[in-house]
Amino acid sequence: MIADNIRSMEDRIQKACERSGRKRDDVTLICVTKTMPVEDLQQAYDAGQRSFGENRVQEINDKFPKLPDDIRWHMIGHLQTNKVKYLMDKAVMIHSVDSAHLAKAISKEAVKAGRVMDILLEVNAAGEESKFGLGYEEVLPLIREIAPLPGIHICGLMTVAPYTDDPETNRVFFKNLRKLAVDIEGQSIDNVSMTVLSMGMTGDFEVAIEEGATHIRVGTAIFGKRNYDI
Repeated sequence: MIADNIRSMEDRIQKACERSGRKRDDVTLICVTKTMPVEDLQQAYDAGQRSFGENRVQEINDKFPKLPDDIRWHMIGHLQTNKVKYLMDKAVMIHSVDSAHLAKAISKEAVKAGRVMDILLEVNAAGEESKFGLGYEEVLPLIREIAPLPGIHICGLMTVAPYTDDPETNRVFFKNLRKLAVDIEGQSIDNVSMTVLSMGMTGDFEVAIEEGATHIRVGTAIFGKRNYDI
């Protein structure tokens, strides 16, 4: 079933790319694996997937040693500073940076680990009170503050758009995020490259691709509904 779902996803991604004049290689599918058992992740891996996204550090820690070591793990959930150190030898990118405090913690641990961590700034594109993320007007000042930090590279923006039955209602948020990225790129700030737009999930990833998403985060359409009891 998971392999079939991935084939269906690939077809939908390809068609969204064609509609927007983009290449399939322009879009990375991140399989969102929170609460999913290792066996399901292995099936996705066997179907060709290599980019997996987790919302909780503990789940990455638990699953990391049980799966092939060429998986590219993305931290996509809210991150506490005291958990940062556990990602340094596992994650390739942290999508959810929303404060200088967190960026400094990542910088400190990355320097200690002798690496550079790619990070995205999380933007609350719809201004939802229930969600984490920066307001549009907060992004550039934060970038200017944290760009000089060692051990990190700011490579784009991330957003979690509102849950909706009509993906077209989220198009404006994806457009706005892309515009913000273009504006920031135009500032030519050292250690900042707006090459990544992490936006779009199961319900709206096709619209996100049409509006420039480079990374989409899809769980339910691949693995089915999550078990929130664990």
